[in-house]
Amino acid sequence: MTTFDFDDGNGPVPAHKHPNGGGWVADTAKVDETAKVDETACVGAAARVFGNAMVSDNARVYDNALVCGNAQVYGNAQVYNNAVVADDAMVYGNAQVYGNALVCSDAQVLGNAWVFDNALVCDTARVLGNARVYNNAQVSGNARVYNNAWVIGNAQVYDNALIFGDAMVYNKAKVYGKARVHGNALIFEERK
Repeated sequence: MTTFDFDDGNGPVPAHKHPNGGGWVADTAKVDETAKVDETACVGAAARVFGNAMVSDNARVYDNALVCGNAQVYGNAQVYNNAVVADDAMVYGNAQVYGNALVCSDAQVLGNAWVFDNALVCDTARVLGNARVYNNAQVSGNARVYNNAWVIGNAQVYDNALIFGDAMVYNKAKVYGKARVHGNALIFEERK
């Protein structure tokens, strides 16, 4: 029996090399033959990689995560817990997508950005730099969240809005259109 240590605290587990790319896949994971797992990438635990999805470079997909469609996870990116990266979405650089987060459509999460909890990033939105999108936050349309900006709570950022610098959008705030929120700005809906 062949084993591989996915560096997830479980030690060496039964695993095999994926026929399309040669990357390590835990025997408990499910990876379509049409998907690609490059030689230095790995898919562990009960993760699933379906369709034409690609996991490459030093990327890791594990726990119960799902990467499907034409999605790509590469660089040093990690997708884990119950997160889903679907359609033509990309997660790369040192980005992390985890919890129950969903990144889909043509969205991209890159750099050192984190998308987690129940967050949604979709359409052609970008989350990059050291940005954080979490709780039930949504970033969609052609919106950009970058630098050290945070979008949290039930906040929504969409259309062509830009959130950057050290700005925070939270609670039930909605930022849209051609809005620019930056610097140390705080945008929120006052709770009653």
